[in-house]
Amino acid sequence: MVRLLRVRGSSLWPDFHEGDYVLAASINTLGRKIKPGDVIVFQQPGYGTLLKRVQQVLEGGQSFIVRGTQITSSDSRNFGQVPLERVWGKVIWHIRKHST
Repeated sequence: MVRLLRVRGSSLWPDFHEGDYVLAASINTLGRKIKPGDVIVFQQPGYGTLLKRVQQVLEGGQSFIVRGTQITSSDSRNFGQVPLERVWGKVIWHIRKHST
């Protein structure tokens, strides 16, 4: 299954801009493991649906350290590691709102 999501905020700027769209494939659809550098979509209690870049894979792929590119980004520095069961999928396509 795939989902089209709109980027909100500037957590991953300059790679992703407010108003861009991403196509994300569910983990079950992918059949591939998540690796450092991938951008994932996950649910974080108190924050909602988030889009972050994987910095580190922990415990054999069962949890992840995620980061935004901005010092003010809400990421693993705030809420810790993200368990696999909260991850919906990973970004497989990026649709830019504006050309750069």
